[in-house]
Amino acid sequence: QVQLVESGGGSVQAGGSLRLSCATSGYTGCLGWFRQAPGKERERVAVITPSGITAYADSVKGQFSIAQDHAKNTLYLQMNSLKPEDTAMYYCAAAPYIRNWNCWNSDYNYWGKGTLVTISS
Repeated sequence: QVQLVESGGGSVQAGGSLRLSCATSGYTGCLGWFRQAPGKERERVAVITPSGITAYADSVKGQFSIAQDHAKNTLYLQMNSLKPEDTAMYYCAAAPYIRNWNCWNSDYNYWGKGTLVTISS
């Protein structure tokens, strides 16, 4: 099966940066990052197609950047200008890619266990 393993979470002061990584076991398709804070619904943060086309939630546009390295089978989420409201469990996820479809609306069936990001003020 597809295995997704996140890493890079931790505690950072507000205004700082953090880069999350996800080992993707060579999966080719839609990849994305989601987050869920205590008491809140899961939020779709960013997605990327196999060719590198990206889409972001309005809440993180200009702040977060998603990227992938096919040679290293790794997905990244670069998070800058972090705020306390960015505190959440961050999950890497994967979905089948349909040609010319937008991965933002794909059905993400595969999930990692998550990595915790805590932003202090």
